[in-house]
Amino acid sequence: MLSNYLNISNLCLFFIVYYEFFGLTSCESKVDPFADPNWGQYLGSLGSNQYKSFDQINTNNASRLVKLWEYHTGDHDPNDHSQIQCNPLVIDGVLYGTTPQLKLVALDAITGRELWKFDPPSWSEELFGMGVNRGLNYWSRDEDRRILYSAGSNLYTVNAATGDLVSTFGDDGVVDLKQGLGRKMDSVFYVNNTPGVVFMDLLILGGRVSEGADHAPGHIRAYNILSGEIEWIFHTIPYPGEYGYETWPDSAYLKSGGANVWSGFSLDEEEGIVYAPTGSASFDFYGGDRSGQNLFANSIIALNANTGELIWHFQARHHDIWDRDLPAPPNLITVDKDGERIKALAQITKSGHLFVLNRLTGAPIYPIEEVEAPPSTLKGEEAWPTQPVPTVYPHFSRTNLTINDLAKRNEVAMSFAQQAWENSDFGEFIPPALKVKILFPGMDGGGEWEGPLMIRKESILFTNSNDVTWKFKMSRYEPLSLGQSVYESTCQSCHQTDFKGNQLFGNVPSLIGASMNKSEDDMKDLIRNGKGIMPTFASLSEREINSVIKFITGEPGDQAPFIGAGAWPYPYYFDGYEKFIAPDSLPIIQPPWGQLTAIDMNEAKILWQVPLGNIDSLDIVGHPITGTENYGGPVVTSGGLIFIAATSDEKFRAFNKATGELLWEADLSAAGYATPATYMVNGKQYVVIACGGGKLGTKSGDSYIAFGLPNN
Repeated sequence: MLSNYLNISNLCLFFIVYYEFFGLTSCESKVDPFADPNWGQYLGSLGSNQYKSFDQINTNNASRLVKLWEYHTGDHDPNDHSQIQCNPLVIDGVLYGTTPQLKLVALDAITGRELWKFDPPSWSEELFGMGVNRGLNYWSRDEDRRILYSAGSNLYTVNAATGDLVSTFGDDGVVDLKQGLGRKMDSVFYVNNTPGVVFMDLLILGGRVSEGADHAPGHIRAYNILSGEIEWIFHTIPYPGEYGYETWPDSAYLKSGGANVWSGFSLDEEEGIVYAPTGSASFDFYGGDRSGQNLFANSIIALNANTGELIWHFQARHHDIWDRDLPAPPNLITVDKDGERIKALAQITKSGHLFVLNRLTGAPIYPIEEVEAPPSTLKGEEAWPTQPVPTVYPHFSRTNLTINDLAKRNEVAMSFAQQAWENSDFGEFIPPALKVKILFPGMDGGGEWEGPLMIRKESILFTNSNDVTWKFKMSRYEPLSLGQSVYESTCQSCHQTDFKGNQLFGNVPSLIGASMNKSEDDMKDLIRNGKGIMPTFASLSEREINSVIKFITGEPGDQAPFIGAGAWPYPYYFDGYEKFIAPDSLPIIQPPWGQLTAIDMNEAKILWQVPLGNIDSLDIVGHPITGTENYGGPVVTSGGLIFIAATSDEKFRAFNKATGELLWEADLSAAGYATPATYMVNGKQYVVIACGGGKLGTKSGDSYIAFGLPNN
């Protein structure tokens, strides 16, 4: 009897030590989540770790990987404006993912055979077109198993076994996310691209809002998964009497927007804390109407997951006027410092900084300095005088430029780059101005929504990054005609001053010849309702819509000033999202233009850094591998491998996590701008990636592809 008691005691001690080793301390934890054969959470775990302790596919056999199956959704846009950014779930042998038109599909995870498909009844391709969804949430209790996901502004709850709506949730299975934000939202853009996080019977959710003048607030809400009712709300733009209210003008809670969680959450289930990374306040590039520090924009917010009460916050950018949203959920990690093992989180940023904080208190692991920032030259703008910068943890992407970094690949590119350098400002915290600024890293990072991954056991963080220059410029708002005024304030940032669109940024279509391709009624519907990556502009009056259509199509229009319901309320507007590229359509700087980096979080140092992706047709001296822009994150396994697609060269790759050496690559049917998932079924390991393309000028795709070792 005593011997049995000692064996049980030793076993309990083993589990306690085991879970402490992995940063887990709950006595109720029975299964290592990283060894679970399922990919049951968005990004692999509640801590956004994107890690699995699978070693069937490893550094010794990665070169043998083959395609095991490919499933085609059949609903991509033939004009290459659709995408699939979904990190699918795989639970008990069933893969759940979304299609370019945001249908929900269930597949046999062994063969890719379709089991069922859910087509949202209130979702209309005419209204919303080819949307974006980055992942799903799963909840179960006994035999009740549910998939929760968003299409546009609707949240759906679907029976995981049958694909039918759960009628007891919300309004016959649907909740309108525009309701419950404290304002009338009928004509305001609000959608949800990224899944929330499940805590007990709550789904904690954020959303995407307009970054212009017709903005919505980005409040965080927790929905009851059984009923669809809102259980709590946290005001990211504080109400009177709430903490942070004084960091805005008095009426901001009634009219300001943004400060939204568009990139997802992380959850410390044991502590009952949810971590919310927020975006910038709207309008993104001018804050004359929102003087102050603007809490809780650009912040990591730690909330009581059960009640929504604030525990702590850290603001990574004060009074943001650069669109420096926090682009990904923080990674929950454990770091060693001065002999102490600290529960921490690591937050990547678009600017390439890595903020590492104690996740229980919000205190920095190493000092974060407030450095002086220059004032704005724009009338009415009060730029914040300091900005936080980490002092010990390294940048994971290039953040500084000198004239020596400019393109040297050919005489034309070199001359263009040097002229651009001489006629532009460069500096991380230089505010937007009437003069062109080189923004580096650009609007899409540095880090982006894909997020890094983390091996808790080894305290190593892996992240991909973009290293591309962007052009950043403001102009005075001086309306000439109604149509031109509407275009400059609502359309120009994406479609550019010449109507040509932007194929290097989200495949934004050209408007040249629009009247030949669409009727006037079709154009009106598109402006009112939005489509794909284009938001709705329902706040525009009929007169304004008619005038902007005439301006686009070159017809005589209304010459009256822009004073209607949708009037631009700011003295300046943003010239447009435009990469700073040379005449050869490549960046004005030398490669690499995309990187993959490994950081030792205990030692706060980079272990290795390699280019990610390649433009094979180039032969740049000193840069045999160029790297490319990339969207979609990595997955790492205990087999010593990092799997990542993400690149514009339409490849899927496996790297040695210890050295960064490329071990395997395969061509995809379309670029995989998504985070892969890895799972086990019947003892076999699979790695699956969504191949949706549709960005960076690449073709759109419609498939999920699973790779593994040969079956024979």
